[in-house]
Amino acid sequence: MPVSQEVMKLSCLVLLGAVVMYHDVRYRRIPNVVVLVMMLTGLVINTKFGGMHGLVVSGEGFGLAFLPMFLIHLFGALGAGDVKLFGAVGAVLGVEMVPATFVVVVMLGAALAVYSMLRSRTVFSTLHGVLRIFVGMLPGWEMPRFAVPADRRHTIPYGVAIMVGSVLSTVFLRT
Repeated sequence: MPVSQEVMKLSCLVLLGAVVMYHDVRYRRIPNVVVLVMMLTGLVINTKFGGMHGLVVSGEGFGLAFLPMFLIHLFGALGAGDVKLFGAVGAVLGVEMVPATFVVVVMLGAALAVYSMLRSRTVFSTLHGVLRIFVGMLPGWEMPRFAVPADRRHTIPYGVAIMVGSVLSTVFLRT
């Protein structure tokens, strides 16, 4: 019995996602080799089932996923590993699934951020930082750049939101 494209994509996201989430929660780092394997696997899966068109869909998925995360990274709100990871997820899912997956990931990331704020009792300082970002978007104001805290326990393992959101999107939001 042949395995479907959706099953292969879901298997890739679940298996490699487990490795990503472990490393992101434990070390607050996402290994580049895992991200590279995920991206290449996405390219292979989409090419196997869609030929040259599948390869293009996978490449466009990478680009469409990478770009908004990179822009968020420029503000210091995400690490580079998260940017690369979502690009790799886009290569697996393909361009059609990226916008919906992005919305799911952002919502899960927001829930994770609220939980982290409450757990670490940094609600006021976090909301102050968010206000500074919005004020920095106004004409004549400078966008703040936030340093990575020395205590990484005060950072959010956003790879968890990316991987859980991508699996949920694959299962519930198939095109």
